[in-house]
Amino acid sequence: MLEVKEDFPILQRLVHGRRLAYLDSAASMQKPRAVVEAMVRCMQEDYSNIHRGVHYLSQQLTLAYEGVRAQVARFVNAERAEEIIFTKSTTEAINLLASSLAQWRIQAGDKILITAMEHHANIVPWQMVCERYQAQLCVLPMNARGELLVEDLEALLDGVKIFALAHVSNALGTINEVQTLVTRAREKGVLTVVDGAQAVAHMAVDVQALDCDFYVFSGHKIYGPTGVGVLYGRYALLQDMPVYQGGGDMILSVSFEHTEYAPPPTKFEAGTPPIVEVIGLGAALDWVQALGLDAIARHEQTLAESARMQLQALDGVRLIGEAKARAAVVSFTLEGIHPHDVGTILDDCGVAVRVGHHCAEPVMRFFRCLQQCGQVLPLIIMRKMYHNWCRR
Repeated sequence: MLEVKEDFPILQRLVHGRRLAYLDSAASMQKPRAVVEAMVRCMQEDYSNIHRGVHYLSQQLTLAYEGVRAQVARFVNAERAEEIIFTKSTTEAINLLASSLAQWRIQAGDKILITAMEHHANIVPWQMVCERYQAQLCVLPMNARGELLVEDLEALLDGVKIFALAHVSNALGTINEVQTLVTRAREKGVLTVVDGAQAVAHMAVDVQALDCDFYVFSGHKIYGPTGVGVLYGRYALLQDMPVYQGGGDMILSVSFEHTEYAPPPTKFEAGTPPIVEVIGLGAALDWVQALGLDAIARHEQTLAESARMQLQALDGVRLIGEAKARAAVVSFTLEGIHPHDVGTILDDCGVAVRVGHHCAEPVMRFFRCLQQCGQVLPLIIMRKMYHNWCRR
């Protein structure tokens, strides 16, 4: 993997006089040279607005842009390219779904189910829906290892219209039993939304095998640029869903009396799209696939296990999250020292880490409770609270 490091120009720079050690990839990955060059080339040599342009540059870049859509469809094994919608991020993709699905499927008294380990981006949009439509937000609990209580799912599904869950926890690295959870939910007629932001760069994703209705992720989590995200949706559902935003490019015809919308995916891509960013995403997927997801995962796991072993050997260090199935994410606390102080000291050594609640404050609150109160009591309280809450 030493030769791979040379693909990342930023890793050659010094921070506070030290060679940069970038350990913040769960927040946002650095970009290999191939991605940077593809985006620069697009801006310098190929740029034009796409779709509907009759001139050469527009037609050529339209082909490249739509080629990336087909490439993403193959990457996640979607049935057709039209099931891929480009957004600006995972967060926007979830907000799109929350807005559109709520108009279509949610009424007062309905329930939306999420899990106890969600990123804020997969909590707040659903809370907003519940407030707007007088629906109820329910939560599938987790245990002290950072694993979802799959056995509790059946009791929570009654009245649920949408189940949104993370494929991999950004704070714990837990790899959830998505296929099992999705299967049980779909048996009850529940729509399923999978947040794959932390999964796509570390494992092969097959949306048809997962059998989920929707799957979302961001370009910057898989060595691509910020400003581009992906929403996969079953085509039949995308056809029936209300539009999210209005504007140019998502219409077939507009008059002052009526607008006729284009079919998916165009009807969900209002306005000038993130053209250069999509080209960068395509280059990132090429780079990842050339290296091989299996090879990436093996190397990451070797590094993560080494980090865990060395951290456990230090006095006062407590690892957070010990799921049996987990990606290469390592979270820890250092007794008696504020996380920001730890991050600042490491930064002085040229080491970049992420500190705080990682946009997963309920997760951190749960583990803080475990640390203060012991392992069993908080789990009993959490389970009872969530179950009672969901039956109100």
